[in-house]
Amino acid sequence: MRTQATAFSPASVGNAAVGFDILGHAIAGVGDTVSVRRIDAPEVRIVAIRGAAVALPRDAEDNTAGVALIALRQALALPFGFEVEIDKGIPLGSGMGGSAASCVAALVAANALLDVPLSAQALYPFALAGEAVASGGRHGDNLGPMLLGGLVLATADRLVRIPVVDAWHSLLVHPDAVLETRRARAALQGDYRLGEFVEQSANLALVLAGCHAGDAELVRAGLRDVLVEPRRAPLIAGFDAAKRAALAQGAMGASISGAGPSVFAWYETRAAAEAAAPAVQAAFADAGFDSQAWVSPLASPGAHLLD
Repeated sequence: MRTQATAFSPASVGNAAVGFDILGHAIAGVGDTVSVRRIDAPEVRIVAIRGAAVALPRDAEDNTAGVALIALRQALALPFGFEVEIDKGIPLGSGMGGSAASCVAALVAANALLDVPLSAQALYPFALAGEAVASGGRHGDNLGPMLLGGLVLATADRLVRIPVVDAWHSLLVHPDAVLETRRARAALQGDYRLGEFVEQSANLALVLAGCHAGDAELVRAGLRDVLVEPRRAPLIAGFDAAKRAALAQGAMGASISGAGPSVFAWYETRAAAEAAAPAVQAAFADAGFDSQAWVSPLASPGAHLLD
């Protein structure tokens, strides 16, 4: 019987501009790593958290990974428990799904220690429980792509992977700034016009249809956030210039990644995404921020075991 496993979960772009709380995609090259040991005691213990710029809760009931594993234990009535070590690789408050990555990596590692491992889909409810601790809501736009890889539609009770052209790549640029998810959500309070919902729904439909058809022009027509971005953009210094720079380099669309302040853009080729990165980073530099950039396929892999 296996007693220890380590898993890696990639970062992700949540919302993907047109799918608030329901659409996201994985990002290659950056993520969280979690090691889980099977223990006799029927409990979950967080014994170490490394790589975080601020202190994160070590009590399992207050930690995204801990709550996800508690939910797993309770649902399966497991007679044993888990001991957890978390290595953070995703900047906190970056809009890159850092809280989600920890709970997904923990679940994937713990799943390998079960007598009968579950499918990635079956892990989704436990991941939702963990994510709710950090964000205050059960939404899967970050969790879905981390569990399945690629571009994923995440509803309250199911995950649907959306096909994308292999050549399509994303550019993600993270300025050296922090925007707390709860603050970004507070910016969304207020009244909305019915027309905004209709336009956003049309844009989501265009993007999904374009992905299924492999039609970049459909995606280009729809990859515009008219609902959330206008309300959050003022919280992100340099955002408008960064978005303009991404679009000027031929992006199919660009917007805020998750709650921000990171910015993402979709391109038809890796070369185009790589060529655009310096211009987007220069826009943040003009606003006074250093930044990091990652280019990855839209079909980037999800969480996986490392040993």
